Amino acid sequence: MGPYEYIVVSINGDYAELKRTDEESEELKTVARALLPPEIEEGTRLRYEMLEYSLIG
Repeated sequence: MGPYEYIVVSINGDYAELKRTDEESEELKTVARALLPPEIEEGTRLRYEMLEYSLIG
């Protein structure tokens, strides 16, 4: 499964909107912040692999 790359587009309370960057798609994915690294902010790049999100760079 994966890896897939995302960028955090927005943070809305307990959820973050992610946009996939490794393919052409305008669709946003809503993810609970509890599943994401605690230090994320808008513009953070993430890698999703093996059911886990991690920071890129």
